[in-house]
Amino acid sequence: MNNERTILGIDPGTGRCGFAVLGLKIENCKLKISKSYKLLDCGCIETKAHTPLVERLELIYNKISALIKKHAVSEMAVEELFFVKNIKTGMSVAHARGVILLAGKMNDIEIFEYKPNEIKLAITGYGHATKEQIIKMLPLHIKGCKLEQDDAADAVAVALHHVQIQKSKF
Repeated sequence: MNNERTILGIDPGTGRCGFAVLGLKIENCKLKISKSYKLLDCGCIETKAHTPLVERLELIYNKISALIKKHAVSEMAVEELFFVKNIKTGMSVAHARGVILLAGKMNDIEIFEYKPNEIKLAITGYGHATKEQIIKMLPLHIKGCKLEQDDAADAVAVALHHVQIQKSKF
């Protein structure tokens, strides 16, 4: 039995939205199940600061939809909104999450959501890890994974956490 899945991890944001695509391959050979994954694509969707919000959201929606189609994504993992001190920033991220979730739904993708602290705990062993700590830990989980953009690194962490959480289903 061979099974392949493609997971799209998202670190939502309006100015910079991190994304990562993980390819997961599961092979069942003589009573042994082998799982391997590799980073297929990652980066940030960036929008200009003084662009009207609806145009920024449209761009995010279109780019997420294009990624889903390009990589034949089977599942999407999205970081949940966390408490923010700046209400305006929180609302902006909430808007971005809305169009991201809509893009997944409109493309018939199964969507999973995870809290930032549980993602950090799974990747670094510490629920309040810094972005720098996440960036340093990712190569230990994925060979050759060298990231400098923290939003892209967060998206990789979201996708990786999803694989770890859902492993019983694979």
